[in-house]
Amino acid sequence: MSEKERIDWYSISKKLHRLYEGKIEVIPKVPAFRQDDFAIWYTPGVAGPAKEDAEDPDATFHNTWRWNTVAVVSDGTRVLGLGAIGPEGALPVMEGKALLFKALGGVDAVPLVHRARDREKFLELLVLIEPSFGGINLEDIESPKCFYLLDEARKRLNIPIWHDDQQGTATVTLAGLINAAKLTGRDLRKMRIALIGAGAANTALYRLLKAYGVDPKNMVVVDSKGVLHSQREDIEKLKEKNPWKYQIAVETDGGWNQLRGGGIKEALEGAEAVVAASKPGPGVIKPEWIKLMDKDPIVFAEANPVPEIWPWEAKEAGARVVATGRSDFPNQVNNSLAFPSIFRGVLDVRARTITDTMAIAAAEELARFAEEKGLREDYIIPSMEEWEVYPRVAAATAVRAVEEGVARLKTTYEEEYEKAKQIIATSREKVLKLVDVGLIKKLPEEVEAVIQRARRQREEMLKAR
Repeated sequence: MSEKERIDWYSISKKLHRLYEGKIEVIPKVPAFRQDDFAIWYTPGVAGPAKEDAEDPDATFHNTWRWNTVAVVSDGTRVLGLGAIGPEGALPVMEGKALLFKALGGVDAVPLVHRARDREKFLELLVLIEPSFGGINLEDIESPKCFYLLDEARKRLNIPIWHDDQQGTATVTLAGLINAAKLTGRDLRKMRIALIGAGAANTALYRLLKAYGVDPKNMVVVDSKGVLHSQREDIEKLKEKNPWKYQIAVETDGGWNQLRGGGIKEALEGAEAVVAASKPGPGVIKPEWIKLMDKDPIVFAEANPVPEIWPWEAKEAGARVVATGRSDFPNQVNNSLAFPSIFRGVLDVRARTITDTMAIAAAEELARFAEEKGLREDYIIPSMEEWEVYPRVAAATAVRAVEEGVARLKTTYEEEYEKAKQIIATSREKVLKLVDVGLIKKLPEEVEAVIQRARRQREEMLKAR
């Protein structure tokens, strides 16, 4: 694509954010126009549900928005590829996340950015706001603080806590690996896997793969200083500062390639799959290193905006299946496939938490959906435009929550599928109708033309690849 053809999404987005003055708003969901209407919804009538909720806090899930509302919480310490840009910089991103929650899962979400950089103050904030929400989505938080916050919040709060940079990426990656293994005739639980990068995404993926049944000895993890193992010079410092990374070093020690040092190149020797979630490339993974991998290797290069290795370079080096984090290449690992539907499911059964096995159930349903459509090397996971997948993942997650005893309500797969489908469809229909009658402004014609051009370019790119 030439510079002339390249679309300046930054400028377009800045212009539209000013035009619309934000992406979400709060509107009533009940008829409230007359004085007597307000007597029902506010004083004096509201004293009825208020007293009920005071006596039974779980009644808030029936009487208020809590049953369908999550907080999207960030301190702005690791925003997208922008780094520590602070809460104000994080706000449009969190607002965008809230938009995705509603558009894809029918979930109401409130962006909440703050200045509590200290992890204990951050955790205290989560505890304090718990009564207002049915769940909390943590977002764009620096490592290793994000691991501590997730672990501790899950212990202290009685609502689902999710860190999308960890669990969302890991869930969708697992779905892709399940189908990539099938395409290459492998058993994922017995595969030799290299994880490049030991930040939020791959630390969570390691934990999820272990829960799925992959032997830690079959995994090699590389951070910025090289392969993690128990004899590294910084191992005692890791034990104190980053116990999650320390645990990986100990558990994977003495594995399939017996590594005691080295870096990415050494980790890839003999590996059947590599998942890179490290730093933007290209050149982080070299094509000649792909040639050191097992026959028909699987390559997930998930860094944005540029993957650790270009997909065509990986293919030319012998990769059988390649996935990235970008929408203009096949097999996009997109968190949006997971978090809206997982929260749809857990909210509908009033779950108290989201376990790793619930995330695995969601990953398996994502993989099953793609398999039913027909697996190909360029199609191992659904795209976010295949909205039919969302109620299915919601149902799989909800049923697992019930099976594990963490749900306040019971349901079946069929019941939750129909409920989630109706909620999501209604949410989409509301927006369409508001646009049709002019209550939501249509995009300017010149922007709509750019979007159509982008779709054509993406289709042409995918065909060319």
